[in-house]
Amino acid sequence: MTELNETHDPALRSWVPSANDDGADFTIQNLPFSVFRRQGSAEAWRGGVAIGDQILDLAAVAATGIMEGAAAQALQAATGAALNPLMALGPGAWSALRQALSRALRKGSAAQARLGTCLVPQSAAEYRVPARIGDYTDFYTSVYHATNIGRQFRPDNPLPANYKWIPIGYHGRASSVVVSGYDFRRPVGQAMPPGAQAPVVRASQRMDIELELGVFIGTGNALGEPIAIADAPAHVFGFTLLNDWSARDIQPWEYQPLGPFLSKNFATTISPWIVTTEALAPYRVAAPARPAGDPQPLPYLDAPGNREQGALDVQLEVLLQTPRMREAGMPATRISATNYRHAYWTFAQMVAHHTVNGCNLQSGDLLGTGTLSGPTLDQACALIELTVGGKQPVTLPGGEQRAFLEDGDAVILRGWCAKPGAARIGFGECRGTVLPARDVAY
Repeated sequence: MTELNETHDPALRSWVPSANDDGADFTIQNLPFSVFRRQGSAEAWRGGVAIGDQILDLAAVAATGIMEGAAAQALQAATGAALNPLMALGPGAWSALRQALSRALRKGSAAQARLGTCLVPQSAAEYRVPARIGDYTDFYTSVYHATNIGRQFRPDNPLPANYKWIPIGYHGRASSVVVSGYDFRRPVGQAMPPGAQAPVVRASQRMDIELELGVFIGTGNALGEPIAIADAPAHVFGFTLLNDWSARDIQPWEYQPLGPFLSKNFATTISPWIVTTEALAPYRVAAPARPAGDPQPLPYLDAPGNREQGALDVQLEVLLQTPRMREAGMPATRISATNYRHAYWTFAQMVAHHTVNGCNLQSGDLLGTGTLSGPTLDQACALIELTVGGKQPVTLPGGEQRAFLEDGDAVILRGWCAKPGAARIGFGECRGTVLPARDVAY
């Protein structure tokens, strides 16, 4: 388990003023990573670290020669167009770089004069997916989401028989993972309308969202060598917000017997920022106790550390803004709020199960937690749950209603950690807008 150290001290302040603002996402105790360049430029993509409303340009920092040893090696690994080289170095290097950055960015640091020119305003930057994602696996870790969905199709037996025994997952599409701000076309696929005798090919009429966290693998494992659950957190570089867009009318027709395909692979949006596992150490909490009657995890999915500190206290919310709201100058409105601590399966259990058969994870691989719905319906994080399959539409400010997403709707995910005695750790936002389907006859 990641131990608390000097970088977590809530009393730390930065010489970057905006990092000290009340409610700031990117405090000096956070220091999340991204890959960026200035908007509209032909500059090389390179690694950056968020501090307040600025980005510390890691390539520019490396050019100053200000760091030495393990921190300098890790810094150099973060200067390219993807963070995979940094991820592959492991927790010792990550921690050394984090400590060096924290010391350099603290109020009163002698490094301020040399690093002041290495800042780029976030408002002047554009981002890309921060790692080369070789593989993407999406899990199903919220028992509340699984129950809400299952109840719509199997009222008497909503959960599959294996749900409480294994972290269920499916292999997703890495090539269509996009960064926040990318607007995508409504997908087309086969659907079987109610009462029809044959499927039709059409644009999805039941576009949905899924609020998740993405888990970026740092160091991988050799083929044939499982990762023990006690070791799993050390293999995780960090976490990002993730929206697993879903076409609910395509999904039920195609998913049997092998699972989601065209209903999911057209787009998955992630935040530009990866919040490191080390930054989240103050927010490790006990994994939820299993209710009476539920099976206890099998030995390879169980460890004292996972029971005591396997969950993360991350607050999450979904906001929606329609075209009419934008035209009227109305901000996005919250439609759901939840917390990652409710997940039935922890991120360490996801990693341990993924590799128990010898599967080799690699640096930059992405795992999705699955929709992180909480125990009450107002904490449901997909429209199919919130609207009970479209039967009870959500009413928005101005009187509009939504059962599923319409063209032009923008969805924003946000996440943060906050509690007395610890600094706020924010995830920024994950935003995407649904564009009309391509005008093509099928």
